[in-house]
Amino acid sequence: MGTINNVTMFIFLGLSQNPEVEKVCSVVFSFLYTAGLLGNLLIMLTVHMSNLFKSPMYFFLNYLSFVDICYSSVTAPKMIADLLAKRKTIYYVGCMLQLFGVHFFGSTEILILIIMAYDRYVAICKPLHYMTIMDRDRCNQIMLGISVGGFLHTIILLSLVLQLPFCGPNVIDHYFCDAHPLLKLACTDTYVAGVVETANSGTVAMGGFVILLISYTVILVSLRKQSAEGRRKALSTCGSHIAVVVIFFGPCTFIYMRPDTTFAEDKMVAVFYTIVTPMLNPLIYTLRNAEVKNAMKKLWCRKVFGKVMRNGLK
Repeated sequence: MGTINNVTMFIFLGLSQNPEVEKVCSVVFSFLYTAGLLGNLLIMLTVHMSNLFKSPMYFFLNYLSFVDICYSSVTAPKMIADLLAKRKTIYYVGCMLQLFGVHFFGSTEILILIIMAYDRYVAICKPLHYMTIMDRDRCNQIMLGISVGGFLHTIILLSLVLQLPFCGPNVIDHYFCDAHPLLKLACTDTYVAGVVETANSGTVAMGGFVILLISYTVILVSLRKQSAEGRRKALSTCGSHIAVVVIFFGPCTFIYMRPDTTFAEDKMVAVFYTIVTPMLNPLIYTLRNAEVKNAMKKLWCRKVFGKVMRNGLK
């Protein structure tokens, strides 16, 4: 028997029902989204236009910035527009696409962060073999594996939700389409779907967090053998990675490691990993990374100096 779907459109309750609060939120989130977009584009531009792209660490940082742009773009523009709209609606197909985007780019980001931790482990613990282990072909294969992993996680989740019948009500107590709020609206028993969804998303979030925790513990323990300068440099790089991991995984684990229940705080927690983290990543990686800062300065000086020279020659 096919799925009965009387619902062609969903209505979001959004972040707040207070118009004044919504206006303030629209300004704040517009700023955060734009800052994240520009910051990540700047990192990608710097990595591509400098020689940093040859280094595996910056190869993955470039992809992390790209995924951050896509990840925040799946939810932020719609949410900002909805904050100024009387009625916040989304078509069923649009909702499913948003669910796909959030989980595909979210799980891809988790996998990239794991690989960046592995990259730091090889660089610090096996420096002589670093360029052999992390050569360009290997990096490309890893990125392909990451994309396939993210896709598999998302397809499992999406196939669960697509099988659910929605026959009303159609009001989602959230600002984007996610699995937990959608399971609550289905007009059938969603216990099995809820368990599978928690196991799937929870494994990605918690599994990623545990792997990263072990990786950085091994790295920090191995730093005792390094020189003071080597230790300082490694701690600076790892420090920025650990900051991103804590900021991203804290909220993710809170949302996805629970059974199929929703809390009032979920929406504010979700804001953190869908909008705030993609904006903080460029700040954390550039402010704590001398190499990226120097590359940006050189790039900027080259552009400005080149412009001055061209104008002078005219």
